[in-house]
Amino acid sequence: MHSAVFDYFSQPELPSPVLPTAEATELLATEFGIDATLESLGSQQDQNFLVRTTGTTGTTDSDQPLGVLKISNPCFTEAEIDLQGVAAARVAAEQPGVRVPTVLASGWWDTSAGRLHARVISFVSGNTLTGSGYLRPAVVARLGALAARVQLALAGLEHPAAHRTLQWDLRHAVRVARTIAETEPDRAVVDEVLAAVDSAATVVEALGDRLPRQLGHFDVTDDNVLRPDGPVTLPDAVIDFGDVADSWAVGELAVTLSSVLHHDGATVWSVLPAVRVFHALRPLSSDEVDALWPLVVLRGAVLVLSGRQQVRLDDDNAYASGALDREYRVFRQAVSVPSAVVTGVLRRALGFPPATSLTWTRQVLDVEPVLLDGGTTSPVYDDGRWTAPDALAAEARRLLDAGAPAVVLPAWTPVLTSAAIGAEEAPASVPTGATLWLAEPTTIARERCDQGGAVLQFDPADRVDDGLVLPAGVPVHVRVVAAERGDADLPRSVPAVAAPGWRTLLGDPAVALGAPQQAPPAPDDLLARRDRVLAEVQEHYYAEPPRIERGWRDLLVDVDGRVYTDLVNNVASVGHAHPHVAAAAARQHRLLNTNSRFHYAGIVEYAERVAGLLPDELDTVFFVNSGSEATDLALRIAMAATGRTDVVAMREAYHGWTYASDAVSTSIADNPNALATRPAWVHTVDAANAYRGVHRGADASRYAPEAAERIRALAAAGHGIAGFICEPVYGNAGGIALPDGYLREVYDAVHEVGGLTIADEVQVGFGRLGHWFWGFEQQGVVPDVVAVAKSVGGGTPIGIVVTRREIADRYRTQGYFFSSTGGSPVSAAVGAAVLDVIESEGLQQNAVVVGEHLADRLRALGDRHALVGTVHGSGLYLGLEFVRDRTTLEPATEETAAICDRLLTLGIVMQPTGDHQNVLKIKPPLVVTRESADRFVDALDRVLTTGW
Repeated sequence: MHSAVFDYFSQPELPSPVLPTAEATELLATEFGIDATLESLGSQQDQNFLVRTTGTTGTTDSDQPLGVLKISNPCFTEAEIDLQGVAAARVAAEQPGVRVPTVLASGWWDTSAGRLHARVISFVSGNTLTGSGYLRPAVVARLGALAARVQLALAGLEHPAAHRTLQWDLRHAVRVARTIAETEPDRAVVDEVLAAVDSAATVVEALGDRLPRQLGHFDVTDDNVLRPDGPVTLPDAVIDFGDVADSWAVGELAVTLSSVLHHDGATVWSVLPAVRVFHALRPLSSDEVDALWPLVVLRGAVLVLSGRQQVRLDDDNAYASGALDREYRVFRQAVSVPSAVVTGVLRRALGFPPATSLTWTRQVLDVEPVLLDGGTTSPVYDDGRWTAPDALAAEARRLLDAGAPAVVLPAWTPVLTSAAIGAEEAPASVPTGATLWLAEPTTIARERCDQGGAVLQFDPADRVDDGLVLPAGVPVHVRVVAAERGDADLPRSVPAVAAPGWRTLLGDPAVALGAPQQAPPAPDDLLARRDRVLAEVQEHYYAEPPRIERGWRDLLVDVDGRVYTDLVNNVASVGHAHPHVAAAAARQHRLLNTNSRFHYAGIVEYAERVAGLLPDELDTVFFVNSGSEATDLALRIAMAATGRTDVVAMREAYHGWTYASDAVSTSIADNPNALATRPAWVHTVDAANAYRGVHRGADASRYAPEAAERIRALAAAGHGIAGFICEPVYGNAGGIALPDGYLREVYDAVHEVGGLTIADEVQVGFGRLGHWFWGFEQQGVVPDVVAVAKSVGGGTPIGIVVTRREIADRYRTQGYFFSSTGGSPVSAAVGAAVLDVIESEGLQQNAVVVGEHLADRLRALGDRHALVGTVHGSGLYLGLEFVRDRTTLEPATEETAAICDRLLTLGIVMQPTGDHQNVLKIKPPLVVTRESADRFVDALDRVLTTGW
């Protein structure tokens, strides 16, 4: 026999207690002996205060509150209140890694509002996820883990009050929603919500008896988890056990998932990390997976109706009224995709076989359809026009003109669409043709129909006894719709992640069109294969990188059809897949590609063009394959020309990975032990960083004389200087400009002691700086040796060293030099083609125009976001430095990494750089447009506003 506990349906309206703060403060002292100040906290149906104890001097201990005073709604019995404490204690004991509050004081108070139960619950430090800021996947996954761990801890626990009936218990959600709907004055809201409730109910009610039950928290949500203080932390605490009850176990996860849906950028698919982690810790049954999303829909429905009811009952409840908008977002996100589709995706993600899907068994067209591949690597896009409306339509027209009566897209094919460019969230569009088998693009159908072509629309309910025979030469456009659904319910496009779910719902119409049945693609294991076969140190961008197989101009495309704006790729200087460069390479490959010691025109003509871009005295060219080789060779040339081996380099710089180029690289971002492991022949001077170096602002003028003095002192001590190597613009540190006149004074000192000067232009040369083709031009100097790579090949490995004839001739004393493929026929042809594009398309001027616009917009972010420290650089080599404090310049390292990860979800490829990894390295292809720059800054503004 159960003792009497709360039954929501006997009292569906629960106004929260409203005890004056002064009275609560007095009762806290008299009843519990706690002298404190109270700050009101939000609650929908209880009343909560933050308790700050008063010190001996009468001041409050504001750094460490004692806890929370919780005044329970008088509808709840003492047994139910005890249940909350018992459950919290059980979680603490069973899951020591999960922080939970404990009860410090408890009892009944006689108050002006009647007899109320009060508790002081210990303070748990940290911050909730309250609000609608962005939740990164790791945080979502942690929510799922906390829900699972709480459920594991409470499994098997029994309590006399466990059977209470709460409005939040998803076993009663259908009844709760219909009950509250009777008092909801807005009938449009009622119609919208109850339609979803009725649909979900058909699934849940059929499964209810098979769903396991247990005691659960059932409120592990963004409001009730805490994460430690810090810039990028994960939740590790669960509070507020007020909804503990016995219910369907899967409801624990459903409630948690619903709380994700209102956050910035969240979609239905944002919950997948939580589902996967929950299932790994506490496996879900097949029935639970099928019930999960309908329960999320029911949770959203109850949130909407209950929140509106609570505001009607208590219009002063700021907590309830403030939650209305986000509760509606939860509901609308939950119903934005059919539950059957979500369930299909969940089953596939967790390894369950698909549920029974709609089956197509009869061929309705007597035709031989042609399968058109719309995937990222499809030859349809090999002409450089990779957006679906153009390329797919053109290919479909060609096939139809060639006599193909119907053109279909293979199931599961991601199709590139112009709408995908700049898409804010989720993978780019995959037209429903990938699962609905649209016979040809709508644009073709319209044109053909205007010319008398046939249009056939059918669904699997159509009874067609024989194949439909069409007159020869009549083009056909087939539209497939789901039985009893109509075309209106089917989206024109879906995220790639949703394809398995739509396949479950709609089946595969391949048979109906006479095409072979298409099997789902196997999971992509390419990253795991890469990890097995490549050296671990050969890293890749991002922990979970998109698989990129195509690019065009300043855009990259993954195999799911998602389009990204590339803001970091100075290797692809003239843009990805430039047709002129590709044609030059292809033509030369057809003619000849061989060892550069052979005699052919390309190496001569290209060398002449490169030398013509430099001051007259730099007239002799060496070709190699990379920037590392170029700086290595430049150092060897200096050593050969001077007969010395000592080299001076600037600290915090990166010059390459070969022995010599690595020796002069001192960036601790690339090698944490860089300074301690330099060979004896390498000497360093301070990084001439006017923003955060040893001399800042106007004091940066001290760098040059100090470096010059260091060079003279080394020479005086017997260290004859072979050369000084430096980037004219401090590239790897984030595009930081050297102080005015720095190189002139340092170069003079180097020449004074008989050394040579080396300009490492690998990253910043070749027009990237906009106003200057070479970085050393900004400093008004001419180096003795110039090393350049990256931009010169547009993605093809080409490295170049240019110096004076007399210096180059001294290298002959070291023996001969050759690089088998440096300056090969193909690399020379590609290099020349890249120069053609830079000149003909005005890309240096584009670096000026777009670069200045981009820099202005980035600087404007500093007016709104305290994390922005400064903007470095020039043209299209910029660095945006993030700091936690603009006075101390504490680097925002963790924030920068998280910002880059969030930008990727918004379709922006960006990476951190600098010794503190707190600078965005902004060096896009030179073809980047103003629109792409705006897309990047708008996305960054959103990230800085809504979180990372």
